[in-house]
Amino acid sequence: MTRSVPLRRLLVALLLSCAVLVSATACGDSGDSGSATGTAASASASASASVSPSASTEKQRLAKTRFVANAGLAAGATYQWIVKPYRAGTFKKGAEGRRFALVKAGLAGGFAYNRLKAAAENAKGDPLLSKAVAPLTAGIESLQGMATKLRNGEAGEGDIGAFESVIDSIKSAGKGAGAEVKDKVPSTSQLTG
Repeated sequence: MTRSVPLRRLLVALLLSCAVLVSATACGDSGDSGSATGTAASASASASASVSPSASTEKQRLAKTRFVANAGLAAGATYQWIVKPYRAGTFKKGAEGRRFALVKAGLAGGFAYNRLKAAAENAKGDPLLSKAVAPLTAGIESLQGMATKLRNGEAGEGDIGAFESVIDSIKSAGKGAGAEVKDKVPSTSQLTG
């Protein structure tokens, strides 16, 4: 007469044999002295290779979003606290509120430069945006000392025009790459730190 083996015993035996098989495979020699690290590295590499398409898509999407946010803040600060007061004549000697406007313009200039550099760095995460923004990095670098000129009241029409030109170029590059930039005026607390 044949005896039937309970299902529970079969399941336990199957699980144990799978565990032994997996542990024996993991402990096998991979040809180098650090087989455990070699196995972990290859497992990590294969895992990242299988995840990379969606991860790179997410990275590109976030790159565009960050680019738009940083460039928008730079554009908003430039217009609100540099271009607008300059055109209103607030930077001229003897103008009411000149000192405060110059200090704010200096802060806005430093802030805008910082955000433009961040936007250029963000653009590197998206191939199309990277190609569009790459030629503009020299223009962004030319704005480096502008905050000091603004703060000291030494900025002229050409300096203000340089800021406007770089901002317009960034906006055009973003729009051409599918990342439309809109002005977003930062708060005064964002300007200071």
